[in-house]
Amino acid sequence: MSAAYLLKTEPSEYSFEDLQRDATTVWDGVSNPAAVKNLREMTPGTKLVIYETGERKSAVGTATVVSVDASDPKNPRVKIKAGKAIAKPVTLTEIKANKLFADSPLVRMGRLSVVPLTAAQYKFLTRD
Repeated sequence: MSAAYLLKTEPSEYSFEDLQRDATTVWDGVSNPAAVKNLREMTPGTKLVIYETGERKSAVGTATVVSVDASDPKNPRVKIKAGKAIAKPVTLTEIKANKLFADSPLVRMGRLSVVPLTAAQYKFLTRD
C-alpha cells in the first residue's frame, strides 16, 4: 500500500476550494482500472494531495480519507475530508524536474487520476 495518494481534479468541475467549502465529499466516478485499484487500496486516515488539472496543473491542497466503500469493485466510493491549502502550490514543471518523481505514474501516466505517492513524494508536494 502507498504512503499517500494524489487525486487529480478539474477545477471547473470540482476544485480544492469546493472541497474546503463542503468539508467532505465522496470521490467516485473513476473509470481507469489502475485508478480504481488505487481507490480500493485506500483506508481511513490515508493522506491525500489534491492536484488541479487544467490551467493550474499544480498540487494545491491536502485531504484525508474518512471511509472507503468498495462494495462495488468497479466504482469504489471514497469519502474524503478537506485538509489545508498548500501555501505555494507545486507545479507540474517542478514535479517533473524532481528526481523523486522519475518513476512516478504522475509523470509516466499523465492521464491517471489517482496516483500513489511515496512518503518522500508526499512531503515534497505538501512542503512539510
